[in-house]
Amino acid sequence: MIAHIFGNVAEKFGSTIIVDVGGVGYEVNVAANDYDAVKYGDAAKFYTYHHIREQSQELFGFSSLAAKKLFELLITVQGVGPKVALAILSLDQAEHVRNAIANADSAFIGKASGVGKKTAERVVVDLSDKVGMPVIYKKSGPVQTGLDTTDEALEALIALGYSLTDASKALEGVDATLTTSERVRQALKG
Repeated sequence: MIAHIFGNVAEKFGSTIIVDVGGVGYEVNVAANDYDAVKYGDAAKFYTYHHIREQSQELFGFSSLAAKKLFELLITVQGVGPKVALAILSLDQAEHVRNAIANADSAFIGKASGVGKKTAERVVVDLSDKVGMPVIYKKSGPVQTGLDTTDEALEALIALGYSLTDASKALEGVDATLTTSERVRQALKG
């Protein structure tokens, strides 16, 4: 299993990026946000999902571990393959997609290419309880915070084997002003 790839962006086309790692080019399918974020020649790191089928092998890349975990949840839904899951993640940032699922917003999920109304509803029904707490927005702004995909403590807990939901629950009562290592220690203590 290829866990991540770090190298220079050699080429970009369609929704695919070729990452040159020590002279070997890896073709990585990425979401629209990740595609737009990197430029030719930039150093880039992608957490990868290696999809193997009878006649092909594909790498799917994500700039954050939280986005990869959301992708892995999406492909567990009946009728959602890797390409459709990537289309769903291409709708917006991974946190916004996660929040839409948590808020049971099937209309938002249905905007993805290749996703019909029934598939969008199935995604919401199957995953709304697995993606963590929703962020509720009102005119004054967010009322409660959800997962922050730039949160290093969250990423560390996911890397340790916590699910997205369990990692967010473990960090709920932990002071956000502490260092990352201290936040992880306190989350592990419970």
